[in-house]
Amino acid sequence: MLQIKRSKTEERLLEDCRKGDRKAQRDVYEKYSGLMFSICRRYINEPEAAEDVLVCGFMKVFSKIDQFKSEGSFEGWVRRIMVNESLTYIRKNKSLYMQVEIENAEREPDYSQLSDHLEEEDLMKMINRLPAGYRTVFNLYAIEGFSHKEIAEQLGISENTSKSQLSRARAHLQKLLIEAERFMNDKLMSHEG
Repeated sequence: MLQIKRSKTEERLLEDCRKGDRKAQRDVYEKYSGLMFSICRRYINEPEAAEDVLVCGFMKVFSKIDQFKSEGSFEGWVRRIMVNESLTYIRKNKSLYMQVEIENAEREPDYSQLSDHLEEEDLMKMINRLPAGYRTVFNLYAIEGFSHKEIAEQLGISENTSKSQLSRARAHLQKLLIEAERFMNDKLMSHEG
């Protein structure tokens, strides 16, 4: 079994959280809330709703902290809770999230040229511009590594719907990448001219 060496400080912090120590809980929240909020935002575009999900997620972290058995990383355990809380929110608001249409991308973007100009932050902004259903499936499949079967079970949709949402997400991202490529080319041309 894989055991990850944890610092004495983190072990102490987790032990204090298990005892219900509010200061330790605040320290854990302050340490992880930024990263976890960005995870919630990958699934939920509205900042206020993502913040609500974050708070619910941390309430679950602290109420279920005894279930963390120090196998694997604590951050990974918290992350899984945040993803699950985000998916719960999406399931409750399914009609808002899973119904969207998209036109096909006209052509393949030149990824080699874009890679020189496109930062991870820009790519995350593009992903956040995806319609919610596409973004959810894309995040679960491409970033979290879920299978279509697992996504279907998590979201209460069919595997084919998951595959369709992923395909449409990719087409939409291609469209956004093409727009970014055009913008970069126009910008380069204006500087050269």
